[in-house]
Amino acid sequence: MHPQIHEILELIRVESLNLNVETNGVLCTPDLAKEMVACSNSFVSVSVDGANAETHEWVRGVGGCFEDALQGIRNLVEAGFRPQLIMTIMRHNKGQMASVVRLAERLGAGSVKFNTVEPTARGEKMHESGETLSIEELVSLGRWIENTLSASTSLRLYYSHPMAFSPLGKMFGENGDGCGVCGILSILGVLANGSYALCGIGETLPELVFGHIATDPLKKVWNNTPLLNELREGMAWRFEGICGDCLMKGICLGSCVAQNYYRSKSFWAPHWYCEDAHKRGLFPETRVLPDKTKRDYRQHGGEGV
Repeated sequence: MHPQIHEILELIRVESLNLNVETNGVLCTPDLAKEMVACSNSFVSVSVDGANAETHEWVRGVGGCFEDALQGIRNLVEAGFRPQLIMTIMRHNKGQMASVVRLAERLGAGSVKFNTVEPTARGEKMHESGETLSIEELVSLGRWIENTLSASTSLRLYYSHPMAFSPLGKMFGENGDGCGVCGILSILGVLANGSYALCGIGETLPELVFGHIATDPLKKVWNNTPLLNELREGMAWRFEGICGDCLMKGICLGSCVAQNYYRSKSFWAPHWYCEDAHKRGLFPETRVLPDKTKRDYRQHGGEGV
């Protein structure tokens, strides 16, 4: 826990800033939950990677953290939150997805989000060792979540596959959940040491760190960093491969350009999920631009198309 967490929350309240917290929940006391709920537009997500202690603690690597996380969730609900539970799906825990939804219902959560394991840092090693699911399994899982599991609960369920794989009604319908777009063009990360970075991936890729809050004015970093300007000027007509051919690219924005860069040192490389699905004939044909539109889009740099 940050030693100045109470001062940080007070500043957020005074400045009427939005508060969005992702946490493991284990240090979420009743008093802290009340402080967070007092912030305007506050939202909290808690990681729960299994429906029982054995599975959750296998993923987390910390004995006793399951019950601590559940108590943290109870404290949040008691304070007035309907927190989101986030479950990262891997081969070891995929059989407990429905049970985690039932757990969320009992705890008083408001939604459940299922994340895929990105091939970054520890996730990269998990992909290599086969601990993660194949692209065939992930695509099939998305259909099951959105068509079957969602129908079994009143909670909102989210799945972190790229939006090309989601039904339009799921995103834009009367009860749609929106697009879940990464705000890469309107955010800047600040790492724990005070450095500005593209996002949290700056912890892993030092070339995506752009200065320090103690010495570099935010306005200067935001306006004058070449890499940030490259992103603004290149979205979304510079995307390559299947992402360049995708109907959703103007909204999706490459799903996660930080992840794309991690894999290939290029922001414009196709996202791993879409690329793997395309290679195996699993990318939805209805989301691919017609050949003429592709040519016009590239010829005009995305303008007027």
